Amino acid sequence: MNSSTVPPEPMGLELNHKTILGLGRYQALDIDGMQAETLAGLLRQMLRLRRTEEAILHEYHPADEIRCPVHFCIGQEAMPAALSLLVEAEDYLFSHHRTHGYYFAKGAPMREFFAEIYGRVTGANQGRAGSMDISHEASRFYGGAILSGSIGIAVGAAYALQHRHSRQISIAGFGEGATEEGAFWEAVNYAGLRRLPILFLCENNRYSVYSDQTKRQASDNICERVATFGVRARRIFGNDAALTHRTLQLEMEAMREGGGPALVEAYTYRWNSHVGPEDDSDNEYRTVEEIAFWRQNCPIRLLEEKLTAAGRFDSVRRENLESEIAAEIAENFKFAKSSPFPHIDDWRTANWNPASPLADRLLETLTESEFDQYQAEAKLAPY
Repeated sequence: MNSSTVPPEPMGLELNHKTILGLGRYQALDIDGMQAETLAGLLRQMLRLRRTEEAILHEYHPADEIRCPVHFCIGQEAMPAALSLLVEAEDYLFSHHRTHGYYFAKGAPMREFFAEIYGRVTGANQGRAGSMDISHEASRFYGGAILSGSIGIAVGAAYALQHRHSRQISIAGFGEGATEEGAFWEAVNYAGLRRLPILFLCENNRYSVYSDQTKRQASDNICERVATFGVRARRIFGNDAALTHRTLQLEMEAMREGGGPALVEAYTYRWNSHVGPEDDSDNEYRTVEEIAFWRQNCPIRLLEEKLTAAGRFDSVRRENLESEIAAEIAENFKFAKSSPFPHIDDWRTANWNPASPLADRLLETLTESEFDQYQAEAKLAPY
């Protein structure tokens, strides 16, 4: 696959938040040359994620049994779905506070996700993390509520993978708001300098809570700024699942072959409030026309219509898929609700542990001269 197989902009348009709204009905989705299995997988994964999010949204109230705030990704399913078909078990994936899609993409157990947001001991983090900080160590997935906080950790993981001469990569998912933090630019700078195997995924959904990107940043040009640090940067229409898959595949393959870091900026849109199931439209920070545009260009609808027109999808397959997904979600709810709450004897040690046996042992056995030698060797190591 070469770069010519992934058009950087739809229909030759320079993407930004202003030009996107002029697209009308998106017409550039192209499935030619893509395997039937891949296309079916994209549609299935998007629909699974959409139905999961909708089910949680409807369950949140009036039951009030979910024990944490939740940030839904309804409308932003293309990126997680594409990533889920490409990421490998040994890759590391780090997420921001809108974790659901990335947890899903890494293939971490969904029933443990449900149990976690219900605060149950069978959850991914024994019910202690909730939605924003959920992680699943066995799946090498780590969420984080601190804005851009996990990006630096993702760079550290990429550094370790490079020194192990591994083909695995590190992936950091975040929104455009994270690019307003100094930690993001430090991470990008170091990744570019050391040519680390890290993929930065920016889901640009325009708003940081209620604040428009164009009112927070002088220019809608994240890709151009990132490229100056020696990081390949590409922007795409993020509701085009086929294009998203081709783009990620191209960059991840290059990265596994030593091609260095890359950023993919996907313009997309959350349909719901910044946080929670409630409607925040009373703030009137988004126009009716803007919301209508993005709903019209639903990533699931765009791909489904294309596959149907090509004779690769029909109402019977849709019904079977919906039934399968509904059964899975019902079982996840059942598992979560039937699980016990955690029992914690001492809340002071719920989130930290004063014992550090490995660090203590290393400090006991490592002399100062050995430490200095290690640091000197690290500085001389080729990159």
